[in-house]
Amino acid sequence: MKTNSEIYQLYLVTDRELMSTKTLEEAVEKAIDGGCTMVQLREKNLSSRDFYNTAKALKEFLQTRGVPLIINDRVDIALAVDADGVHIGQSDLPLHEARKILGNERIIGVTAPTLPLAIEAEKNGADYLGVGAVFGTTTKKDAKKNTIEILSEIAHTVKIPVVAIGGINADNVGILTGSGISGVAVVSGIISQKNITEASHKIFNILKAKVL
Repeated sequence: MKTNSEIYQLYLVTDRELMSTKTLEEAVEKAIDGGCTMVQLREKNLSSRDFYNTAKALKEFLQTRGVPLIINDRVDIALAVDADGVHIGQSDLPLHEARKILGNERIIGVTAPTLPLAIEAEKNGADYLGVGAVFGTTTKKDAKKNTIEILSEIAHTVKIPVVAIGGINADNVGILTGSGISGVAVVSGIISQKNITEASHKIFNILKAKVL
């Protein structure tokens, strides 16, 4: 799975405060029906027990659909539910320590907003990079806006997959054509839409036709 770059094409990042459905499971299922190829479970306000229970249930469902589950930040939760991997930021557990815990078979993605950080993450064994926020974002208060030029420079320098994130939706994803990315991570552009499946499908089609 780790060598299959197609899993990064349309990467859903969850946010229960933004979702248009009553349950997270329903939102995720609709997004997958529209073409999402990976899901990152991001839970900032749940207790560890509730996070674990949510992740466990989501892992069981995604396994039936053949879609990888990535846990945001929490290496312990990823290990506990046998998730496919974890995504860590610059202020989270260091990459080399996460790798010690999770082993070489699981995916570890790293947030890398600059070229030096991207090169360092690749050198230290990251499987993919999350680069943004390319169009700004309202879902992560501490995220700084990045440029498509920096995104492209990173994508054309490193050899591991680069996933663009930050305010991406069906209206602007086509702007990333030629940037060299392997995929995009989308939050509100999918999960907060009235028709999640349709929104996901539209972005997926633009990616396949123009961007990737």
